[in-house]
Amino acid sequence: MSAGAVGGPVPGAGRVRLILLLVVIGAGWGLTEPLSKIAVDGGYQPLGLIFWQLVIASVALGLVCLLRGRLPRITPRRLGLWAVIALVGTILPNGVSYRALAHLPSGVMSILISMVPMFAFPIALALGNDRFSLTRIAGLCLGLGGVVLIVGPEASLPEPAMAAFIPLALLAPFFYAVEGNLVSRWGTSGMDPVQTLFGASVLGMVLVLPATLASGQWIDPRPPWGAADVALIASSLIHAVIYCGYVWMVGRAGSVFAAQVAYLVTSFGMIWAMLILGEAYSGYVWTALALMLSGLALVQPRPALPPVPRPVAGAPCDETRAT
Repeated sequence: MSAGAVGGPVPGAGRVRLILLLVVIGAGWGLTEPLSKIAVDGGYQPLGLIFWQLVIASVALGLVCLLRGRLPRITPRRLGLWAVIALVGTILPNGVSYRALAHLPSGVMSILISMVPMFAFPIALALGNDRFSLTRIAGLCLGLGGVVLIVGPEASLPEPAMAAFIPLALLAPFFYAVEGNLVSRWGTSGMDPVQTLFGASVLGMVLVLPATLASGQWIDPRPPWGAADVALIASSLIHAVIYCGYVWMVGRAGSVFAAQVAYLVTSFGMIWAMLILGEAYSGYVWTALALMLSGLALVQPRPALPPVPRPVAGAPCDETRAT
């Protein structure tokens, strides 16, 4: 999603802060993957996890909208948009991710989620959102090569049988790519990203609750809380806070610069998995990571740091706030 106009010129110290913030966002986002793995390994099922994730996101993002005085107005078009984003951007990808996490290492999931821009490019071509580019096709091929390295060699995964769940895991970045292209094509009906995600979280919570209860996947929120409960709460709060920071960065530094967080999310996701879960990876997996990051570099537009202003006597710095 876009987040409005890019802010005004940023001095050298400001650029350093933006880079540091990008690292913090990448580290935080990467941390949600092993936390989700802990929640899944604790025995919780996808629908229960998704419901409480949406509840926590609704409260956190709703508070942000309330403090900004920008609670979104409900219209039929916005309800349709929220429904699409709730389904394609949260319920479906998170559902398959939680299922895959029950069988795959967290670090491998972090690598596979980096396929979002690579899926997004061919979808954008089909929808007319983008133009053909040999360089970006090469990046797509590198990403697919990384997937083959994870699936193919017997030594790439702890157990060869895990390879059967790779296609399931790849559905998550596919759904995210579809969501991004749909929003790019038809917009957000005048809402900023925080308003859009807030509305989608509330509607998604309402949609998923009956299925959660009917399937017996309800998670009792009452104490005592175990590691899985703490991981679920922490992951949901981190995602909401990090998302707001990401939205601010898009508005301040531009979407192309902010999109580089994908490299950090994947890298930090593997680092956190090693530190928290004790995961270890074969040379094939590390080679797959290198191919994925190289593919990202070719598929995504080249980043540009915010410009340094030229000093002009008596001219104040004009800063445009993101909306």
